[in-house]
Amino acid sequence: MTWRYIADDGVGAAFGLAADEVVTRRQGGGQSPPTLRLYTYRSHCALVGRFQRLGSELRLDECRTAAVEVNRRPTGGGAIIMGGDQLGVAVMLPAPAGERSYDRTRDLFTRFSSGITGALGDLGIEAEYRRKNDVEVGRKKVAGLGIYFDPAGGMLFHASLLVDLDIAFMLSILKTPFEKISDKEIATVAERMTTIRRELGRAISTAEVRARVKEAYTRELGLDLVPGTFSAEERAEIEALAEGRYETEEWLAREPATPDAMGSATVKTDGGLLTVHLTLAGDVIKAIYLTGDFFTDDAVLAGMERALRWHPVRAEAVTKTLEALRQRDGLALPQVPSEAVARAVETAAEAARRHEHFGLAKGCFVNP
Repeated sequence: MTWRYIADDGVGAAFGLAADEVVTRRQGGGQSPPTLRLYTYRSHCALVGRFQRLGSELRLDECRTAAVEVNRRPTGGGAIIMGGDQLGVAVMLPAPAGERSYDRTRDLFTRFSSGITGALGDLGIEAEYRRKNDVEVGRKKVAGLGIYFDPAGGMLFHASLLVDLDIAFMLSILKTPFEKISDKEIATVAERMTTIRRELGRAISTAEVRARVKEAYTRELGLDLVPGTFSAEERAEIEALAEGRYETEEWLAREPATPDAMGSATVKTDGGLLTVHLTLAGDVIKAIYLTGDFFTDDAVLAGMERALRWHPVRAEAVTKTLEALRQRDGLALPQVPSEAVARAVETAAEAARRHEHFGLAKGCFVNP
């Protein structure tokens, strides 16, 4: 298969998002060739998911102070920070027959993340795609994935790959379920995510990572990648869309039907104190962190948190999921019953609803 390959750096948020959407839209009618785009944004951009609320996801005052450009992606998912140390990956092609459905996203994520996992493997980093749209290294997130089907018949697979990341800076921009950001909270987030530089224990440039990703996509998907750029027609459409949508207040200020709310709760168990920090979207857990003074492995917490993301908040449902996780994967906190975790989740949810009622502490952060 022959695809076009585009590499660009330091793009603005509106142009970068419009470029992905325009090339995707043109796929359905065969107006643009199948394209792999590997690019970086201008440092820094904060991008929320299509269905998120800017004020719930981002500390907008901090964004203005730090000159962080803010925008909304056409794909779903959570808020992310992008810049020179985060590689954007976009695969744009006609949606395969019979796969133009979000019901098939797991298969598509597996297929199109193979260039990322393959590149990491070439660097000696064992990575895998895991459910709920992440690529992970030892249960720590190193890339987030998204997918979008254009009504005209195109498909966009999108990923953000962490070559490096300043976690303290990220937390100063993104809202989290934590009431305050301290060294402890920074360490908690750092335990759930990783970067290529951290895994390698040495410096590596984004350019080198990009070359590895390009090579891996060529191998894994059997591609002939032909270097190119946007056509004059594409560029005119991109600039028009950037101005007509991505730079408009109407696009940026879109509101979800249900606002997010944050809450925390601590319970005492035989295994130690357990604290739950979560973000609710209605009656669904949108983000969750488990912390405490118990003894366990990072992978256990990461696995439990992953299982509870986008999960009903009801205590019986949480208990059932955690018990299944304990029996299937052996992931559980020692001397902390699933019922105790469920009780803490329910109490945190009650606190979140109280905050929402009084107009306090609204926000969301999709777990890294």
